[in-house]
Amino acid sequence: MNLARKSISYACHTCGASHSKWTGRCDGCGEWNSLVEEQSSESVPKGLNKGKGLRVEFVGLKGTTERPPRSISKINEFDRVTGGGLVPGSAILVGGDPGIGKSTLLMQVTAALTKSIPCSYISGEESVDQLRMRAERLGLADTPVQLATATSVRDIVSTLDDVKTPGLVVIDSIQCMYVDSLDSAPGTVSQVRSSAQELIRVAKRRGFALILIGHVTKEGTIAGPRVLEHMVDTVLYFEGDQSHQFRIMRAVKNRFGAADEIGVFEMTENGLAEVPNPSALFLSERNADVTGSSVFAGMEGTRPVLVEIQCLIAPSSQATPRRAVVGWDSGRLAMVMAVLEARCGLALGGAEVYLNVAGGMKISEPAADLAVAAALVSSLGGTPVPPETVVFGEIGLSGEVRAVSQMDARLKEAEKLGFTQAIIPSQKKKSGKMPAYKGSLQIIEISHLNDLVYILPEKTPAKLDNKDHSHFNKGSAQNG
Repeated sequence: MNLARKSISYACHTCGASHSKWTGRCDGCGEWNSLVEEQSSESVPKGLNKGKGLRVEFVGLKGTTERPPRSISKINEFDRVTGGGLVPGSAILVGGDPGIGKSTLLMQVTAALTKSIPCSYISGEESVDQLRMRAERLGLADTPVQLATATSVRDIVSTLDDVKTPGLVVIDSIQCMYVDSLDSAPGTVSQVRSSAQELIRVAKRRGFALILIGHVTKEGTIAGPRVLEHMVDTVLYFEGDQSHQFRIMRAVKNRFGAADEIGVFEMTENGLAEVPNPSALFLSERNADVTGSSVFAGMEGTRPVLVEIQCLIAPSSQATPRRAVVGWDSGRLAMVMAVLEARCGLALGGAEVYLNVAGGMKISEPAADLAVAAALVSSLGGTPVPPETVVFGEIGLSGEVRAVSQMDARLKEAEKLGFTQAIIPSQKKKSGKMPAYKGSLQIIEISHLNDLVYILPEKTPAKLDNKDHSHFNKGSAQNG
């Protein structure tokens, strides 16, 4: 008889890699002090006997598969991020900072979906009385949501694996769940992995949508093993600064919709309210007469979003001037500043530079390079960027301005919000064709960063008198 024996291993709570002994640094991800002790049951592996398994059936690529109907919550921002609603049998992982509003939003989503499907909310962190108090505060006390408090995965699976299975189950949170066959404490790598695996298995078997709420680490990633994000169908991050009223739900993985899609919410007294036009909200407090400010027309998934980029350049008495960046990549700011100095002759190395994306928004696409450069030149020269102007484009190390994707959607969003001018990369090709945009915006096309310094107001210290601007294309209402 082959008896199982207990062994001690050390798992990394960042990447989930297993080690036979404790070391200060994980060999898998390079993280320091991330190994935790776990006890696991091991048995001597056996070989597979030939002919004992079932035959796997193969099918062709071409075929007809009926798409399951989605459950739509009518909370449009949430439905947008999930790809148009919840798919039966899907597993969704929602992560975010403590107190950002994850439980509040999912309580609202659950209450909204009870109009079409039965929903259950299982909490391992709060009691039923606390859940009822939140529902009463949100005005959802009369909705038929089924509440429960439990942490044992065995009890939860036994309850859900019943004839009357709900259409949606919310687990708050996965770090509180535990499998009683493991000796480790709840929240460890093995417990989180095993708990999620059992819950996802019963969701696939019974055909209900499963939403797992997960805590995040100080780096902003979901706590627990990295394999947890690979096990689920959709990974949503709930972002936002608690000092701002804006909350952004971002899809970083979605098997049933577009990745990098965002939904914007506003924290109010009655919970989280939808923001159908986030561009207008992000620009609501913008002052067009302030130097160092530019409007960037960006893309978040399939949605165009206009945000304000603010820059402040101040003299520095320190040997190493400070660079502070909020909402953008600090390395990319250093690159744009280096190009402005080397290719345009602007002195930025000895000054302190502060860059901020207003409204708590986080931008990652390279198309913001030109808008950041415009804010830097405006702050350095002391004159504002021309009012009602949007800017976008990618900057290369030689100073060239490169084209970006989905230009038409960016320009149409700017026109809808009342902007009259756009500074964009040159789109003139060898064939002589111009962009497909047919709106009323005045289009200013530039192919080099020198052109941006040249067209900004005269007070800017542009050392370009001896530069060749024959390639600069500034037309009046170039729409064709």
